[in-house]
Amino acid sequence: QVQLVESGGDSVQAGGSLRLSCTVSTYPRGMYTGYCMAWFRRIPGKEREVVANIYWDERRDMTEYSDSAKGRFTISHDKNRRTLYLEMSELNGEDTGMYYCAAKSGPCYRGERYYNNWGQGTQVTVSS
Repeated sequence: QVQLVESGGDSVQAGGSLRLSCTVSTYPRGMYTGYCMAWFRRIPGKEREVVANIYWDERRDMTEYSDSAKGRFTISHDKNRRTLYLEMSELNGEDTGMYYCAAKSGPCYRGERYYNNWGQGTQVTVSS
């Protein structure tokens, strides 16, 4: 069972930046045949939504972002440190929410139902 632990959530002023981290306890066998990790968030009053995901296999890495994250957020992965990152900049009040790390074998999808490994979340609060 893959265990995910998020950190880095904080309270920041609008326009500020944060870096979220997600450490992975262990990778499953066959990770390099295709694996996906993603950041989701749950904004109060809304369903959990994907923010960004990253897929990798032996040949490539591919990233994908939600429209609200494009140009402001960057997802990356340090395989040696087994850590997923989300660099967030130009934060605004609409980014306030609980951010979750998720993982699955195979390609990435936007729907949360496809992911079978989740962290507990880390809270991001942006104030004006």
